[in-house]
Amino acid sequence: FNSFHQAYQHKLKLALIGQSIFGQEVYNKLRKEGHKVVGVFTVPDKNGQADPLALAAEKDGTPVFKFPRWRAKGKPIEEVVAAYKSVGAELNVLPFCTQFIPMDVIDCPKHGSIIYHPSILPRHRGASAINWTLIQGDKKAGFTIFWADDGLDTGPILLQRECDVGQNDTVDDLYNRFLFPEGVKAMVEAVHLIADGKAPRIPQPKEGATYEGIQKKENAEISWDQPAVALHNWIRGHDKVPGAWATIDGQMVTFYGSSLLDASVPAGQELEIKGASRPGLVTKNGLVVFGNDAKMVLVRNLQFEDGKMIPASKYFSADETAALELTEEEKKMAEDIRAIWKGILSNVAVIEDSTDFFKSGASSMHVVRMLEEIKQKYSGLQLQNEDVYMATKFADFIQMSVRKFRGENKEEELVIDYVSKNVNNMTVNMPYQCFINGQFVNADDGKTYDTINPADGSIIASVSSASLADVDKAVAAAKEAFENGEWGRMNARERGRLMYRLADLMEEHQEELATIESIDSGAVYTLALKTHVGMSVQTFRYFAGWCDKIQASEHGATIPINQARPNHNLTFTRKEPIGVCAIVIPWNYPLMMLAWKSAACLAAGNTLVLKPAQVTPLTSLKFAELSAKAGFPKGVINILPGSGGLVGQHLSEHPDVRKVGFTGSTPTGKQIMKSAATNLKKVSLELGGKSPLIIFSDCELDRAVKMGMGAVYFNKGENCIAAGRLFVEESIHDEFVSKVVEEIKKMKIGDPLDRSTDHGPQNHKAHLEKLLQYCETGVKEGATLVYGGRQVRRPGFFMEPTVFTDVEDHMYIAQEESFGPVMVISKFKNGDVDGVLRRANATEYGLASGVFTKDISKALYISEKLEAGTVFINTYNKTDVAAPFGGFKQSGFGKDLGEEALHEYLRTKAITVEY
Repeated sequence: FNSFHQAYQHKLKLALIGQSIFGQEVYNKLRKEGHKVVGVFTVPDKNGQADPLALAAEKDGTPVFKFPRWRAKGKPIEEVVAAYKSVGAELNVLPFCTQFIPMDVIDCPKHGSIIYHPSILPRHRGASAINWTLIQGDKKAGFTIFWADDGLDTGPILLQRECDVGQNDTVDDLYNRFLFPEGVKAMVEAVHLIADGKAPRIPQPKEGATYEGIQKKENAEISWDQPAVALHNWIRGHDKVPGAWATIDGQMVTFYGSSLLDASVPAGQELEIKGASRPGLVTKNGLVVFGNDAKMVLVRNLQFEDGKMIPASKYFSADETAALELTEEEKKMAEDIRAIWKGILSNVAVIEDSTDFFKSGASSMHVVRMLEEIKQKYSGLQLQNEDVYMATKFADFIQMSVRKFRGENKEEELVIDYVSKNVNNMTVNMPYQCFINGQFVNADDGKTYDTINPADGSIIASVSSASLADVDKAVAAAKEAFENGEWGRMNARERGRLMYRLADLMEEHQEELATIESIDSGAVYTLALKTHVGMSVQTFRYFAGWCDKIQASEHGATIPINQARPNHNLTFTRKEPIGVCAIVIPWNYPLMMLAWKSAACLAAGNTLVLKPAQVTPLTSLKFAELSAKAGFPKGVINILPGSGGLVGQHLSEHPDVRKVGFTGSTPTGKQIMKSAATNLKKVSLELGGKSPLIIFSDCELDRAVKMGMGAVYFNKGENCIAAGRLFVEESIHDEFVSKVVEEIKKMKIGDPLDRSTDHGPQNHKAHLEKLLQYCETGVKEGATLVYGGRQVRRPGFFMEPTVFTDVEDHMYIAQEESFGPVMVISKFKNGDVDGVLRRANATEYGLASGVFTKDISKALYISEKLEAGTVFINTYNKTDVAAPFGGFKQSGFGKDLGEEALHEYLRTKAITVEY
């Protein structure tokens, strides 16, 4: 902030010429920066409503002039020009202006005039620049601030900014995400540059120059003999104004909300469209239309000639306009809404049932105002901008509002395209799109990737691969839900009720979830059912119970402090949610890792954006579906499948994310810490491990063998706390190894969906190859390969359970984690307790550890000395939702599970009151 003000020292007297909320924001920011606005020149009031720019200026006492026109018969109007000159401006700023301004005015100030134009000039000169950017399929959008001259958008360039255009971006998307916020900043920057004499004047190049006129309704008819992408660009380029249209059943029908549909042709009812060579299909998700390349476009909404808008999926539905009987509470709500309409439509004497919001003079800015006023009075009524366009008449709007208030058709609002498979004696339905702001949507740029079944290498589904734009949308949705949404206002007990409901739904769908987890991650089905899914359900129930207890006991406390007599003081603390949390999880326990982090996060009252591992996204997306059905408000939970290097990196450095919870490798954890430093995010990390398991000769040997094998081979060795190195006392070493090999030979390796299978495939091909290389390294270094070390000869990514002995401390396999079914055994001398402790602790990791002995004193001594976040005594892998879990050293910091996990997602505020 200080450097900004040091860089720009000089201030100017400005005339603002234009209109709209954009003009209002530019005006407010320029005044805040110390420039003096000596006059605002805007359009006359419309239907008794002043333009937003005029409202802001009048409130500040800035002179406001509302000229209907500046010229008459091609010549400047003298009294208008004289009024303009009277303010003595040094620079004209035109943020958004629909009037023709005479050159006498443009050239009058000392510094001339600058204009904002929403395209990368010289491309798309003219009044519909944003529309043409989309219609012509440009990959880049942007804006130009240029010096006005006597041409049409031809003046020298002062500055330009650009952004990527997503595959399904609309005019509103580009405007709200980039052109508006960045345009306001750039207008202020441009004025500063001029004030300090540093503003460039770069002549516009002739090459690439285009001019397109204003798009009007009569010119917006859809020409059907084009590829699907051209149809999509035409429809989205005209959304919302003037609206691309076609003739259906003899009337003009306007299309809104298009997206490219990359899937098999869905089931639906045919709809004849004039000029189209192939009928459209009315499906559960909308109207599907076809390009001349047989590819598809999905249209969400349709508007008829009388202004009524409907979901395209409802085109053939029976008329649902029968009036609802309102309760007394609903009647009061209707009258309150009528009063809000009256406050906006002040030119309308009486708000009748037939009053049309837009035909009575309202504009898009009034939509926002109306919805915000309703939200203030009825926080439980969640309305979107689109709801107003779907019900423009007062009676229709009330009917729609009451239905929403009652919670009717909530489930219908969630549109899901599934990949369905008949597997494991059931049909599993798997969402495959990004889940953002309560909706399943394609990635912004349309990219997908294949997720693979490790049991046979087949493709399960093509999954949306989230882009940077999707990250921004998801974070914005989570921020809005936290700061302004229903979630932020919800009491803690209601939050807990939603979490209990979600746990119930997960339990109801446990067999489907376990099946998806099995085919996507390779987990043995019985283990997936009991642990992957079972513990996830338990985790949500555990933290649901914490929701209304966070301020109790040590979570929020009163604190005795020194009293400055005669005053009395009360000091107390509050535990508060942090805000938007990014959660990045690994591929070994996809659903369980989601639950461990997100349950604590939600219980604390935060919102989240979760990135599942790229290779195992499917249970996370199914979880998103269940969260919506449980009633979680839009924006609270967002799921972004895709690349860790892209999505995870952007989340970790995003300025609106306040916390990152990560489970994965130590190198990635270090990178996240660096990225999180951009805004000093809170971070918790559960990273790599090389967990030691010490087995003494006085143990119960058969139990130690059984538990030791579980410590290594549980979940195919893809287990963060797996015993990475076993230290076996010399006197029992050979017998222990013999018994382990004997038990391995009994293990059944095979289809993870087979209930008798003990050992399934490794998670993905690259990991299998890494494990085979790990074993080769062990052999080369001189360790003894007792068993396994090879890929199983069958389709899929199967590896034999492996045993190494004679492993010395300096070897690679003694120091580095395999994250697979590899048992690494070293001897230690009989009775050498302190010596084996030194060897066990001689690692940079400290996630878990274990000891087997009947001597409880020795066990407790060792548990005290082991440098690990968890110590198991005569057991292993025994985790519980109530017990904190996390590591020391380079295994990370922070805790999952238990009461301590809540602290990772809360901040402490101290409050002192004098009385």
